[in-house]
Amino acid sequence: MSQGLALSEIGALVGDPARANMLSALLDGRALSASELAWSARVSPATASGHLARLVEGGMLSAVRQGRHRYFRVASADIAGMLEHMMVIASRVQPADDRRRATPRISPALREARTCYDHLAGRLGVGLADALVAREVVALAEEAGEVTESGRAWLADFGLPLDRVGRTRRLFCRPCLDWSERRPHLAGVLGALLCQRCEALGWIRREHDSRAVAVTAAGRRGFAEQFGLDAGAANAAGR
Repeated sequence: MSQGLALSEIGALVGDPARANMLSALLDGRALSASELAWSARVSPATASGHLARLVEGGMLSAVRQGRHRYFRVASADIAGMLEHMMVIASRVQPADDRRRATPRISPALREARTCYDHLAGRLGVGLADALVAREVVALAEEAGEVTESGRAWLADFGLPLDRVGRTRRLFCRPCLDWSERRPHLAGVLGALLCQRCEALGWIRREHDSRAVAVTAAGRRGFAEQFGLDAGAANAAGR
């Protein structure tokens, strides 16, 4: 298959509004059922079934059966990264009557803090990346990054001893261009571990039916003390 044909097939898979809505709903890394994805796409269950079959066949989604239900999720971190980058491009292509806007239309909660597949994005995610670079915990280049020697000790103190992380083919540390902030947040294995650690500490809480992440009162204190971040804005949780 030629590269042009392969690219056109990916474009066709993503280009349908219903399938695009399904893929967007799965960008927080969760696995959702066909009925949940039908609701996200605003289509009937039968129509959703056809769309999901195409997305699985095209390698965009993977499916697993649990009991009577099949659950779908983004097939890989690479697919999630591609979709996130497409959203960056889409945010720059604005309708003719809206071209004077300097930023894409996005809810304050999503802009403040959200998940991008399995890592943190939005102002919170970008702020974490900036803080880790400023503290020389990580060094980021355009396409990849690495944890410094002193950074390994810092992360261990934070509860992320890297010597316990198993081998994986996924990049350990890389920048991911944030589509609302237009600056990189932290992705890869390390980005996922940081998100998991913040959740385990009770600093963040995932919102139902949304990629938005709420920062708890403990999180506002923790992000300020550990990273020097003011994480108390639009979607702070009350507890």
